[in-house]
Amino acid sequence: MSAGPSPKPALDVAPAAAREPALQAESADTEPRQSSLPTLLIEVVEDAGDWSACGAASDVSTLIEEAAAAVAQAAEVATRLPRPQACAHAVIALSDNDSVAALNAQYRGMAKPTNVLSFPAAEGFAMPSDGTEPVNLGDIVLAAETVAAEAAELGIAPGDHLRHLVVHGLLHLLGYDHIEPGEADEMEALEIRILAPLGIADPYAGSDPADAKGG
Repeated sequence: MSAGPSPKPALDVAPAAAREPALQAESADTEPRQSSLPTLLIEVVEDAGDWSACGAASDVSTLIEEAAAAVAQAAEVATRLPRPQACAHAVIALSDNDSVAALNAQYRGMAKPTNVLSFPAAEGFAMPSDGTEPVNLGDIVLAAETVAAEAAELGIAPGDHLRHLVVHGLLHLLGYDHIEPGEADEMEALEIRILAPLGIADPYAGSDPADAKGG
């Protein structure tokens, strides 16, 4: 959804039960790219939308990989990721307003686009008994037009906003939330710490706490 003047971005999470059909819109001939990180495997799916504001396709993938690596390296989330000999897996779909609006209406009862939807694995994630298969965290879907529009309204680079939303979405998949004020404070503080080494300033600076959650 579009943000107002200098808002906190509208960051939404879909209910866990909604995850299963989230990425069925992927065309059969689309080959997802994969990037292996120490404990986090990201599969980027080019579903829909014009993402050129964030750069070429390879640049967008690199931005996502950087954000995911920063999450994986954060000490605060270490206990939520698999042990070193295993890895976690998440799908990030680059989509558009129409597709995200349809998902938002179907699973959250809100017939409008938003910047990011997170679909945690339906039953949570559990370590496979043999530790050899990736642990499925869930899916993240991003809307190109909303991400670009919010970046313009906030006066930040679209690529920086994309990385913030990827960090936010991955934290949702790892069990963080912002429903209660205490949870929101913890999650926002963690996002700020993760983004800082990427050269991204506090995305919540100067925002009213009442604007923290999407509607």
